[in-house]
Amino acid sequence: MLKLENVSKTYKTGDKALQGISFEVPAGQVVGLIGPSGAGKSSLIRCINRLVEPTAGSILLGDTDLTRLNGRNLRQARRRIGMIFQEYALVERLTVMENVLSGRLGYVSTWRSFLRRYSPEDVSQAFALLEKVGLADHYNKRADALSGGQRQRVGIARALEQNPELLLVDEPTASLDPKTSRQIMRLIRGACQERSLPAIINIHDVMLAQQFSDRIIGLRNGEVVFDGAPDELTNDVLTRIYGDEDWTQLRGEESDGESTDGSNDAPSVDLAEGV
Repeated sequence: MLKLENVSKTYKTGDKALQGISFEVPAGQVVGLIGPSGAGKSSLIRCINRLVEPTAGSILLGDTDLTRLNGRNLRQARRRIGMIFQEYALVERLTVMENVLSGRLGYVSTWRSFLRRYSPEDVSQAFALLEKVGLADHYNKRADALSGGQRQRVGIARALEQNPELLLVDEPTASLDPKTSRQIMRLIRGACQERSLPAIINIHDVMLAQQFSDRIIGLRNGEVVFDGAPDELTNDVLTRIYGDEDWTQLRGEESDGESTDGSNDAPSVDLAEGV
């Protein structure tokens, strides 16, 4: 479980990115984090894994208060947090397999990491994950030869290679077409269900957030202004989060006959489709 208690972040410029954020994410729950640009979504994700230092509050992963850790203890704690990035963050000159195995770098010695020597168990798990995300046949291909959707699949496999206790996802579909975006969200949701992983997904696409999240948290000006089920995200709530706008078209698009709870996109669907 992840628990945030009164987390705040004020930058040196005086800008208040986060103000008294408190919520819990139980095992297996996928949280869609939405809000306008500058609402604090990325700051929140980065405060959780301490890429950004929170100004106040506590962040607990299980019984560990991440805000109190430094040095080696912080590095060890970060092994428990898988991160999926908007821009993939792959080493492009390395192969798909090498990128996935880099998820184990926090668990191997310095000389093993330098020589990229991993245990047979690590390699076996990496192959299984590549099979899962539909890239088993691409294991020896360089990362710079992949499409955007394929790169994001590698990023998902790398994060899962860590065997994390928490998944943080920052705009995973921002550069992808609608079909690939749905496939990527389906993969993430399926992995969380299979592993009982709590996850927070920073996402701009409200429809995708509703379709693939168990819960929606809306931020505005660094504060939580909505925390509820996807079907509670009414026009009034969207206005509270984003400001005045005619949301009729968005609501109409969601009623095109497809389920908004992800039931039409169950993990049993062929995940390799349309790689």
